[in-house]
Amino acid sequence: MPQARRAKTLGELRSAGYKVLPVREEMRKNLIAKISAGGQLFPGIVGFEETVIPQVENAILAGQDMILLGERGQAKSRIIRMMTSLLDAEVPIIAGSEINDNPFKPVSAFGRQKVAEQGDETEVEWIPRERRYGEKLATPDVSMADIIGEVDPIKVAEGRYLADELTIHYGLIPRVNRGIFCINELPDLSERIQVGLFNLLEERDIQIRGYLIRLPVDAYVVSTANPEDYTNRGRIITPLKDRYGAQIRTHYPHHIEQELQVVEQERSRFDDADKTVVMPSYMKEIVGEFTTLARKSPEINQRSGVSLRVTIANYETLVAAAMRRAIRYKEKTAAPRVSDLPFMLASSSGKLELETVEEGRENRIIEELTKKAVLNVFARYFTVRDFDSLILKFEEGFSLEVGTEVPSFVYAEKLGGDPAFKLVSDKLNVNPNKQEALFASAAEFVLEGLHLNRRLNRDKVEGKIRYRS
Repeated sequence: MPQARRAKTLGELRSAGYKVLPVREEMRKNLIAKISAGGQLFPGIVGFEETVIPQVENAILAGQDMILLGERGQAKSRIIRMMTSLLDAEVPIIAGSEINDNPFKPVSAFGRQKVAEQGDETEVEWIPRERRYGEKLATPDVSMADIIGEVDPIKVAEGRYLADELTIHYGLIPRVNRGIFCINELPDLSERIQVGLFNLLEERDIQIRGYLIRLPVDAYVVSTANPEDYTNRGRIITPLKDRYGAQIRTHYPHHIEQELQVVEQERSRFDDADKTVVMPSYMKEIVGEFTTLARKSPEINQRSGVSLRVTIANYETLVAAAMRRAIRYKEKTAAPRVSDLPFMLASSSGKLELETVEEGRENRIIEELTKKAVLNVFARYFTVRDFDSLILKFEEGFSLEVGTEVPSFVYAEKLGGDPAFKLVSDKLNVNPNKQEALFASAAEFVLEGLHLNRRLNRDKVEGKIRYRS
């Protein structure tokens, strides 16, 4: 209603026929419009199209508060923040109101007083949807004053009586009146604060200290929690669970392709690296396979989860290793190699929570997961029989030293014209004379695959890796 959005007073707003909708009806209206137009509710959220997103849509259409249950790194907070797209671009409030007072029906003492004194001349301001979203990370020290409100001693010192409602300093929930309020990690709230949310979720109002007021707050409440904490008796009180209309379980991507799509979306990008580093498909898959295996490993605490951030960080680390090599040897193109994979130790450590803590155990587990990831990806591309001639060459006495610090041209000079390595070039569509960095990466991938299939031996020699029969 463009005419209404030019309104600067309550009278002009009334004349324009503007109607204020409760936040749930507003979100429903905009969701229905998006679905009808074939638009995406959560662009950039991958892998939830047939699982999580339909449940979120159902909850919004039903007008239900919801809680998203999932391990870390499952886009819970991002989904909630993107729900603001279902709010109108702008809505009118009484100018100066701390709690987004509806001009037609103010709920604060400030708003009621304004309308009583100024009537249709009451000034109106329009606020964007971003100002109608509030979020709080639940911690044991969160107080009722943070969430609901408290007496403001400065206002008392200015001469107001304690009984005066205008002495209240409003907390986060009242300040997102007519908007969306999110509590992250809900079970970490102390029990007394959880009890304080009962009224908000059921009667749709809040009580502040000893004031004889019940402030009707129009807020859509969404929370996040780890399933282990949420279902653990004592971490969250049962009556609060009962007040959430929908409990929706998030998950990690079901397919490596989805995981890698998210990685390409979320990873850090630098112009020089994007121009220099080419990431071969098999190296991408190794990074994704590593995370997939970690999510199935009995050595890793699956209740805590293995975040997508592990995949993203490992991908970024391999790009950085290739970039560093290109800078050092002045190569125009770089490609991550199997010999760069040990660098993933730094970007994986600390993100994997082990079932048992033991000195050096984390390093061993990461190393074993990396080997298994390479072996699995190699099996998708080749069979050992593909490289009979190459294996024969090693059996005849050939050996080769490779490593993260070996320049790419060395691989092309030593192996590029060798008939035994021609299959490597052909299978991975790499020209050793024109794509030295990619050929070096391909050669290491094949050699490590043959080693893990027990067809070649592998020794560490002065910071390099030697493959031999």
